[in-house]
Amino acid sequence: MASRGDERAAMREAWRTLSVVGLASIFSGMSTSALNVALPSVVRHFSASATQASWVLLAFMLTQTVLMVTFGRLADLFGRRSMYLAGLTTFTVASLAAGFAPSAWALVGLRVLQAAGSAMLLTNSAALVTDAFPRHRLGQGMGVYLASFSIAQLLGPTVGGFLAAHAGWRWLFWYNVPVGLACLAWGAVALRRTPPAGQRRSLDLPGNLLVLLALGSGLVALSQVTSLGWSAPAVLVGLGASAVLLPVFLAAERRTAHPLVDVSLFRDRAFAFGLLASFLNSVAQIGVVLLFALYFQAVAGEDALAAGLRVLPVALTALVFSSSSGLLQRRFAPRTLTVVGNLTTAAGLLVLLLSATADVRYDHVVLGLALAGAGSGLFMPANTTALMRSLPSARLGIANAMRLMLQNTGIVVGTAVILSVLTSPLPLDLRRYVFAGTISGVSGPGLHELVTGYHRTLLTMLGICTATLVASVCARRAGSGSGSTPVAEQQPAAAAAA
Repeated sequence: MASRGDERAAMREAWRTLSVVGLASIFSGMSTSALNVALPSVVRHFSASATQASWVLLAFMLTQTVLMVTFGRLADLFGRRSMYLAGLTTFTVASLAAGFAPSAWALVGLRVLQAAGSAMLLTNSAALVTDAFPRHRLGQGMGVYLASFSIAQLLGPTVGGFLAAHAGWRWLFWYNVPVGLACLAWGAVALRRTPPAGQRRSLDLPGNLLVLLALGSGLVALSQVTSLGWSAPAVLVGLGASAVLLPVFLAAERRTAHPLVDVSLFRDRAFAFGLLASFLNSVAQIGVVLLFALYFQAVAGEDALAAGLRVLPVALTALVFSSSSGLLQRRFAPRTLTVVGNLTTAAGLLVLLLSATADVRYDHVVLGLALAGAGSGLFMPANTTALMRSLPSARLGIANAMRLMLQNTGIVVGTAVILSVLTSPLPLDLRRYVFAGTISGVSGPGLHELVTGYHRTLLTMLGICTATLVASVCARRAGSGSGSTPVAEQQPAAAAAA
């Protein structure tokens, strides 16, 4: 009886934690998905160039990515609750200020601050859920947690389209403020106070600097591809610097007593292949909502609200399958579900490739969008559960930060590649009309060149999805074979400390 009572108490605590994390994930995730749909309204308001339009999206992703591992380490050292509440505060204040931005570049700067708050949230979210739920119930908790992002994707395009059409683009940021304050109040009450998971050790400042330079130079270079092209000196120098600095960073981490990134985690082949699959999945999947929100505005000439409603099948099917992940994981191994999810995504991208024409056929596109969303809903919770459930508590923050860093790197890489390939058939002077959503009324030949860009982009995404499938199959085989040692067994001292 006592054990059942203890389990019920633990589950109540777990659900309270999940309610905070889920609400904040919806709140922060909606901001990004809303802006993806309403970007043309922002571009038209500021008469922004293609470079400025790209940076409104990429500045957030870049900052979030390079800060992820640092905040994960800080959370392990000083406490996840404090870091989480600080992230909520930062995100809310930045959202308020972003609504008052006087120029496109000022908005970019405030998006950087908003991203810092989001990094504090994301690097702790899955770790809080993993730490709160018993391992045999983790699949259920992780499924509900990741379903919150699907809810954000479901609500964000509609809210973003409505606000852009009827209230003005500034309300894309201002509506975050009351929701953020409510999340902050509930988090202060519901999140339990716990001692830090790790000992108070040095922060590895050289590692922080190297990872910022290595990732930053590469991601900044990729962000410039849309406006400068792949052969531009700035792009080549940035990519070259990243290629040199990343091995230097990894070599330095092996020699550091308290490294920023624990390279020993990659000894588990299933974990390593799972991280690779997470990265590649982000590259392949990130562009679906952004691409087709632009498609319905730039090709079909629809407004932001109509475009937001038309991309809802992605989020709707992702929500259904994410929220069902706990039930599915009771019957199927998580890594099996990752393979099925990748196959489903590939089918969706193939349908979208065949459906993207100058004569828009929504009944064809909706099937591809629904399949892509279902694949994401199957893959993400299952892959996250498989990666996190074998880790001891003291390693959750840094391992989750590594997962999110690679995932977010994939998002930035995917966005940069997608925008570059999408606009590559068009002359430079027409590219800004793509982001403004007005090219269908400006240039007939440009419209057909844009459709060619869609075909190239979807072929690229389909190729990356195939690579994701290969990585998922390798992770499944490594996880079921005798050659992969669970991380928890590799680190007995850390497990004992937890």
